[in-house]
Amino acid sequence: MTTPAETIGPFTPKLVTVLREGYGAQHFKADALAGLTVAIVALPLSMAIAIGSGAKPEHGLYSAIIGGFVISALGGSRFQIGGPAAAFIGLVATTITRFGYEGFLFATLLAGVFLLALGYLRLGSLIRHIPHPVLTGFTAAIAIIIFSGELRDLFGLALKAEPASVLPRLAALWDARGSANPTAIGLSIACLAFMLAVRRVAPSFPFLLAGAILAGLAVWGFDLPVETIGTKFGGIPDSLPTPALPKFDLARLPEILPSAVALALLGGMESLLSAVVADGMSGRQHRSNCELVAQGYANIACAFFGGICATGTIARTATNIRAHAHGPVSGMLHALFLLLFMMLAAPLAAYVPLAALACVLALVAWNMIEKETIAKIFKHDRAAASVIALTFVLVAFVDLIAGIAAGAVLGIILQRTGHLKAH
Repeated sequence: MTTPAETIGPFTPKLVTVLREGYGAQHFKADALAGLTVAIVALPLSMAIAIGSGAKPEHGLYSAIIGGFVISALGGSRFQIGGPAAAFIGLVATTITRFGYEGFLFATLLAGVFLLALGYLRLGSLIRHIPHPVLTGFTAAIAIIIFSGELRDLFGLALKAEPASVLPRLAALWDARGSANPTAIGLSIACLAFMLAVRRVAPSFPFLLAGAILAGLAVWGFDLPVETIGTKFGGIPDSLPTPALPKFDLARLPEILPSAVALALLGGMESLLSAVVADGMSGRQHRSNCELVAQGYANIACAFFGGICATGTIARTATNIRAHAHGPVSGMLHALFLLLFMMLAAPLAAYVPLAALACVLALVAWNMIEKETIAKIFKHDRAAASVIALTFVLVAFVDLIAGIAAGAVLGIILQRTGHLKAH
């Protein structure tokens, strides 16, 4: 006779494991409170990440709702929270610029298929062996890309077309410096000051959402002349769209394949890194291949609902654990809470200024950089420092895939020769 333990394989979702352990009212209460906490954090972040990627704010919410639900329901991590991630901003923006939003959705669908293949071929463990200095350099470069992309809204600059690459973008922003909006600058300073002060005094308080809400109230109450979600995007819808297959010219398939592969690899790395962090915080162990399969189905679903690509998110996953979640139900409820917020508060979102959402991403970018770790490595470990520097420069100023590939190759060579410690 087969026991429950014997039926749990590498592709069994953690949700099944948790339910087999026994799931009661107390467990649901813990998951509901944790899910609500994470949803409050995810609400402004999802919209800010979408806008920073060159998409509409609702596309980020669709990703957090649809992708977040599927990742928690099917994933191999007990506490993983899925949704749009800041690390994708540069790649998503570049893909949208090249192929349009429908082309990006098609790339997301293909990325989901590639993630399914990686998972079912049990290649999840290989992604986890990428040298840690590569991830450190990559994350720092992404932070620079994100921050440079928020300067336009922080200063209220009038810029019709913003280049996706960092150096051309900075040059274009400098040329547009004469169009800076003093009100937007003042609002940005006030919003940042509020968020930093609240984070210092009460770290567990949802300061990102509170800052965005207060900025929206200021715009509404004083009729401030700044760009908002309403003036730029016409607000956000109060329901999910009807699912549909993305439209794309199949003749351009060879052109879009590299972007799809890049989205898949980045999604795989980000989700497994987040799962490893969750393991360290909770003492649990995730199923890497099951996690990749869940990411694959989530991104296919996001593409059908018009959402940007989804992955496991470290900050929201950590928040979920600190909020004493019991299992994957918290992530599923976080998605449902976000849907409820969207249905009830859609008209109010129109007043949220883009400067406030830019402040949200500016703080996210600052927190992404492992400042103490980088300083220590550059002081004591030349081999790791060289991998970080190479990855950072190529990702930030040349090409994301080239940066990851070059950093990984150099890191593996240095590991094999004994100059770089494996992590």
